[in-house]
Amino acid sequence: MFARLRYLVELSHAHRIARRYFVTNGFDGVLAMLGLLMGFRVTGSTSLEVMIGACLGTAVALFMSGLTSAYISESAEKAHELRELEKSMVTSLEASAHAEAARLMPWLVALVNGLSPLSLALLILLPLLLAQQRLWPPALPPLDSAIVIAVSLSFLLGVFLGRLSGRFWLWTGGRALLIAVVTALIILMLNQFLEGP
Repeated sequence: MFARLRYLVELSHAHRIARRYFVTNGFDGVLAMLGLLMGFRVTGSTSLEVMIGACLGTAVALFMSGLTSAYISESAEKAHELRELEKSMVTSLEASAHAEAARLMPWLVALVNGLSPLSLALLILLPLLLAQQRLWPPALPPLDSAIVIAVSLSFLLGVFLGRLSGRFWLWTGGRALLIAVVTALIILMLNQFLEGP
C-alpha cells in the first residue's frame, strides 16, 4: 500500500506541491497566531481561556481553509492535467495510475495544507495550554513564551525553505524572522496609534 502511494506521489510530483503548501500555509498559520498573541499582549488583560479559545478557533479555521482550498484547486488542476494527457495520447486513462493519482493526490496535498497551520498553531499554543493545566513554569510568562515560539518557528520555516531551494539557510531564515518581527512591530505601533497620546 505504502509502495503504491509512494509511486503515485512520485508520478504526480505531489511531494513538491505538498512541500510548497506546507511552508506557505504553515507560515500563514504562524503569522496569524503571532498576530493574535501580539494583540492579546498589547491589551494586557485577557484570560488564558479567552486566548486559547480565540487561537484554537483561528487554527481550526486555517485548517478548514487550507484543506478545502487546496483540494478544490488541486483536484481541478489534476483533472485538467489528466484530460490533457488523454488528448495527447488519444486514449482514455481512467483505469491508469495517472487517473488514480489525479483522484488521490489532491487529498494528500489538501491534508498537508490544512495540517501545516494547525500543527504549528498547536505548538505555539503549548505554553498557554500547559499554563491552563498548571504545568507551565510560573517563572516563564506563557503568552510571551508562545510569542517566542511563533517567532522561532517563522525562522525555522525560512531555514527549511532555504534548504529546499539550495539558498543559504541563514539568509532565508533571517528573512522569515524579519517578517515576523516586522509583523509584531506593526501591531505594537497600531496599538500605540489607537491608544492615542
